[in-house]
Amino acid sequence: MEQIGYGNQPEALDAVFAALADPTRRAILIQLAAGEASVKEIAAPFAMSQPAVSKHLGVLERAGLIERAVDRQRRPARLKAEPMAAAVQWLEEFKRFWSSSFDQLDDLLEELKQADNRGTERE
Repeated sequence: MEQIGYGNQPEALDAVFAALADPTRRAILIQLAAGEASVKEIAAPFAMSQPAVSKHLGVLERAGLIERAVDRQRRPARLKAEPMAAAVQWLEEFKRFWSSSFDQLDDLLEELKQADNRGTERE
């Protein structure tokens, strides 16, 4: 028996959301948005070892969010934002839901405000 919402999502989307779930990895992506960087450069603002940063980079690389090149002795990482498009598209469905819900709430609040104004005018 297939659960709703599980069978139609690509594994890549799961990997992207898993990678984005960690605040350190999100910070690394923000850092890489400014340009490619070595592990040493990426590790500089964090209170963690370079091997720990390398593990985070491995998760991001497996999710397709970064790529690492070999440049002599360093392996600079660079952002690959395209895989996030599937995540954004998935989230857009919920944006439409919330926008609709907020519109309904706005309508209700406007109705309550008008009813309150009518009640105040009678007094």
